Amino acid sequence: MKLKFQTKLFLYLAIFNTTIFIALGIWQYVNLNERLYRDSAVLSLKEAKYISDIPLIKHGIINRDTQQIKRLLAPLVARSDASFIVIGDAHALHLYHSKSKNLIGTKLVGGDNARVLAGNDETTNSHGTMGISLRSKVPVFYNGQVIGIVSVGYLKSYLHTLSAQTILHTSLSLLLMLCCLYLFSWHFTKHIKKQIFFLEPQEIGLLVKQQKAMMQTMYEGVIVIDDQSRIQLINRAAKTWLNLTQENRQLRGSLITNVIRHITFFDPHIMLHHDTHDEVALFNHLTVVANRVRIMLEDQIQGWVISFRDSNEITSLNAQLSQVKSHINDLRIVRHEYNNQLSTLAGLLNLGRYDEALSLIQAQSQNSQQVLDFISSRFCSPLICGLLLGKYSRAREKGITLMFDAGCSLTAMPDSLSDSELISVIGNVLDNAIEATLRTRPPFLPVEILIRQSAQEILIEVADHGAGVTDALKNTLFEPGVTSKTNGDHGIGLHLINHFVQRAGGIIEVTDNVPSGTIFSLYIPVAATTCGFTKDTRHAAV
Repeated sequence: MKLKFQTKLFLYLAIFNTTIFIALGIWQYVNLNERLYRDSAVLSLKEAKYISDIPLIKHGIINRDTQQIKRLLAPLVARSDASFIVIGDAHALHLYHSKSKNLIGTKLVGGDNARVLAGNDETTNSHGTMGISLRSKVPVFYNGQVIGIVSVGYLKSYLHTLSAQTILHTSLSLLLMLCCLYLFSWHFTKHIKKQIFFLEPQEIGLLVKQQKAMMQTMYEGVIVIDDQSRIQLINRAAKTWLNLTQENRQLRGSLITNVIRHITFFDPHIMLHHDTHDEVALFNHLTVVANRVRIMLEDQIQGWVISFRDSNEITSLNAQLSQVKSHINDLRIVRHEYNNQLSTLAGLLNLGRYDEALSLIQAQSQNSQQVLDFISSRFCSPLICGLLLGKYSRAREKGITLMFDAGCSLTAMPDSLSDSELISVIGNVLDNAIEATLRTRPPFLPVEILIRQSAQEILIEVADHGAGVTDALKNTLFEPGVTSKTNGDHGIGLHLINHFVQRAGGIIEVTDNVPSGTIFSLYIPVAATTCGFTKDTRHAAV
């Protein structure tokens, strides 16, 4: 017959407890006997020394006054638990015996008198006139001479009786405790069964295996933590994305903040009050879209399940789509601008105004060539050049001039940012500056651009003369959804900029531009890959 888990657990606990108590009883019995004999020996020796130091006892021994000795020792004998107290003279003859007056005048037996009469204390197990006893004998000194012997002893029969009574009381106490443990074990096994949802170990094992298989097949990273933020479970995808090489058993029990750098996503106060879904967070150096759900049991929080996926795929796709849309829009603007110029040129030709047409062509060609030459000579990346040319044309169509600083120079692309990320950073900053300028009254002041590389960092600085940013908004400017714009789908551009720059180890400064507007300064550390170009210094600024 196969026993249930609860029954087997109770039997194991009962057998274990019984074995422990039997061993404890044997140890207690042996230890008690040893302690009882040791304590009795010490007590008998102290009592014998106390009696030997009584002056009247010494005078009684010298005068062989047995009545005086009996009268002096009577109160002490009444209070003492010793089996006997004996006084002997210098010849080892009885002068007093607490149990038998018939022994007075007879020889003290036991074979241990010679050492005592020589001036030594003696504690022995010997066979005396009353049987085997544990006794202590001490000499009685008077003027430096041994004049007698004091013997205090405990019969072994008395010690055995005392030991048996103590063992009986101890055994009854242990038996009562054992019964209580049996009762506790039964209720404990019922509680354990309830905690495992009345499942058998085999069923639990199967569930664990199924859970492991399910966790490992999930594409999303999953981490389970307890109510103390300690990792209980982590799947392969999470370890891969977080670059964790430790085994699961090494990670189990570690604080989540020891594995993932502390961020507000793991703030205990926030975690306790609500769950979250599809939140963009930074797990170490990885931007993720994360979910966090509380584990509740009997209205008590037991932990959290955290799932996340790499946001780079989504972010990269969104960034690419945004850049494609931006480039399409820039191309549309360029096409529109050139259509206007072609229409103007066609009209001049139809009117026969050939000189004006030639002047228009030369002016447009010279201006476009200046911009193209300056950008291509100062920036090593064709992608950056294309972006800046497109933004220049878009701003120009809207009546805004992009003014490039004469110190612009980018000789290498940073390793900490991909090309698309750097383009996204520059493009979003320029878009914000152009839109801020458009919110002012014409004529629009120029937007100034400085992109310069030093030995330590790349500086991207864009200054506009728009409406500016309030001090209150500066504190939350880079949070998702926060914007100073009043319409449109905004609030993500600066958040992405901040995310990319922080991940690269850089910083962003937002300052007021006097008399109006805002200056965005981005400092990105140089860990760069060089890209070749031929610098042309013919144009200082455009």
